[in-house]
Amino acid sequence: MFSPPQSSSAIRDGYTRFKAEKDAAELATIATKHSLATASLQTFVDGILQRMIFDGEQLSDLMAPLDLGWKARTHAELALMEDCAPYLTKRAQGRDISGLSAYEQ
Repeated sequence: MFSPPQSSSAIRDGYTRFKAEKDAAELATIATKHSLATASLQTFVDGILQRMIFDGEQLSDLMAPLDLGWKARTHAELALMEDCAPYLTKRAQGRDISGLSAYEQ
């Protein structure tokens, strides 16, 4: 069936909504993989993207609920950042996030 043409603003809004849903799903997948609450990971990512500064202390705070020893927490943080660094880079849209280069490959 033929649908009426949409305005450019409706198309733009639809695309923006699609991108936001796709980003949220990707972040939820990362959170689940690393046994983190999606909302906590979203807050962590939002904080980085607002300031464009990666803060290792916030990463430690994010991982605290997992109640891991220092060695296991270090491995968990590295594994999380292996998945999160590309996501953050993509969301930063070419802007540099200070401190993130330590985790980029």
